Formats: sequence, C-alpha cells, structure tokens
Amino acid sequence: MPESLEGKVAIVTGGSSGIGAAIVQRLEGAGAVCHAVSRHGPVKIDVTDQSAVQRFVSSLERVDILVCAAGDNVKKRRLDEITPEVWDRMLAVNLSGAFYFIGACLAKLRQARGDVVLISSVSAQWPDGSGPAYQASKAGLTALGRAAGLDEHSHGVRFSVINPGLVDTPILLKRPSPPPPEVTAAMLRPEDVAEACLFLLSLPRRAHIPDLTILPTRLQALGKTSIPNPQPAPDK
Repeated sequence: MPESLEGKVAIVTGGSSGIGAAIVQRLEGAGAVCHAVSRHGPVKIDVTDQSAVQRFVSSLERVDILVCAAGDNVKKRRLDEITPEVWDRMLAVNLSGAFYFIGACLAKLRQARGDVVLISSVSAQWPDGSGPAYQASKAGLTALGRAAGLDEHSHGVRFSVINPGLVDTPILLKRPSPPPPEVTAAMLRPEDVAEACLFLLSLPRRAHIPDLTILPTRLQALGKTSIPNPQPAPDK
C-alpha cells in the first residue's frame, strides 16, 4: 500500500508559484501540513540566507518531508553574457539554498526517517538553451542529491531527484525569447511534476527511486532536450 502522508510536516521551497506551488497543493490534498517557503510568502525566506533558513527550521518541532523547488534563471544566459554576479546568484538560489535547508533539516529528517526531493532539470545532464550557469547549478543539485542519499542511506532518509523537461511555469518569462504558443501548449504542467513528487513520497519505505525524469511527450526525449524549430505532432 502507498505510504500515507496524513499529518506529515513538509517544507517546500519555491512554494509560492510554479512547480513548488503545485507540490504544496498536492501534498496538502494528501493530508500533509505544508510550509511553503519563498521570498514572497507565505513563509517569507530567501533560501540564500543561511541564518534565516536555520532559524525557521529550528522553530519547527518536526520535519518529515523537504522538497527543494526554488529556482531562478536570467534572460542574458549565454556564456559570454554571464557576469560573476549572475553566476554566484544562480548557484546560491538553485544549489546552495537546497544545501542550507538540507543541513538545517537533517537531524529532524533522520529522526522521522523522512524524505528529501530535489527538483533538478534534464538540463543537468544534456546541454540546452537554459544557459551554463543554470545547467551547472542544476547538475550540482543532482550530484548533491545522489551523494547525500549515499551518506544518509544508513539513517533511513530517502533522497530523490526529479528531472523535469520543459514545464510551463513563470520562469519561462525569463527566456531570451518566449516560446511560441503551440510549444507552450505541449509542455508539462506544474501539476504533472507535483504528481511525480507525490508518487515518490508515497512509496512504501521498502522502495526508493533516487532519480526520476519526466518529459513532455510531444516535445522531448532522453538526450533530446532542445528543439531548434519545434514542430509538435498533432494529438491523435
């Protein structure tokens, strides 16, 4: 039987929009108590502020689930456009923020034999148009999840990484050029990734999926993450 999430305490970073907000909604629907963290609330924390992260986590009696979905990108993302400030910000938001939350939650997660889910990207494994800074940060996030999972295996904490392909979220507004409507219509929706997250968290404790890739059927395949001139096939 699937593991019940009823009454479990979850922290979801990036929880006010996009994938994070969809995950919060799905976990709450499954009975979990969710703390949605973002710069804009409901729990207003910048994930790059390690002291604020520690204070918040210390205020909670327990943490059963940590989902790190906070992420950012910029329009000027080509290698010759990336400034040191942009590079540092990408790593801070997309990678260090997850590390800060994992470190702050680790004792509570061990006590609960809990779960950590990191929202990475297929761009962590194959180059695409998301830019070197974004891809490097997501590759680091994937590596963090795998290495942390190895370290924490003996403590019963499950670490899983979700690698979504193209998802229709507000971060698309930061693309150099917006995708055409027919491509956006074929993308994943945040709730698709949220459903995958719920699946991972609901597995019985005897089972664990360390990595899960989810792609929009009409647009992408493994190893094919960029489409120069996308021509989605019509639905049958």
